[in-house]
Amino acid sequence: MNKLKRTIRRFLISLSAFALVAYGLSSCAAKGDYPGTEYAPQMYHSVPYEGLSQIQDKDAGNLITSIDGPGEFYTSNPHNPNEMNMREPVPNTVPRNKNGYLPYRLAMEDLGFGAEINSPLPTGNPQIVAHGKLLYDRFCEHCHGPKGGGDGLVAEKYPGVANLTGLAYGEITEGHIFHVITMGKGLMGAHGSQLSPEERWKIARYIKEVIQK
Repeated sequence: MNKLKRTIRRFLISLSAFALVAYGLSSCAAKGDYPGTEYAPQMYHSVPYEGLSQIQDKDAGNLITSIDGPGEFYTSNPHNPNEMNMREPVPNTVPRNKNGYLPYRLAMEDLGFGAEINSPLPTGNPQIVAHGKLLYDRFCEHCHGPKGGGDGLVAEKYPGVANLTGLAYGEITEGHIFHVITMGKGLMGAHGSQLSPEERWKIARYIKEVIQK
């Protein structure tokens, strides 16, 4: 009888242990919005340095770190100045966009210099003019009007919008227009953050070849 009791007791203990392990494993499974438990975090999280992440606390994430070293969330590079991940560019280099354009460095008061800059866009391309019209209709028409007469809906409330077809503007260059779109002038605010350099040049081309013809 005692042997039977011991056998039953062992069986119940084994069954309870098995049920406990099964419950533990099932509770770690992913379901719904719960992603599940990670058993090896280093296999899920990127170890290399990330340029847009800068966590300098070496203890950050220690609770889930299973290997010796800084915490799981530490992402700084101790080999660079200020532990920055991104390296500084080579001295005397300048960024260019996909078309190879250099940054526009002229200030608002440098309109005279801006007027001397030639457009980098090729001539005789109707697609450039068509895209320039699309951009003009979207960003300029509400002030300057559909034909550049300074009679847009905004001009009805704020008089003084430039009439691009007037004699005073007939001789302006594409560089002049590009500079004003970029930096703003008078009532017009700067649009350099809303339009890429290529888009600004396209608007200037449309104004010169269509509106001012």
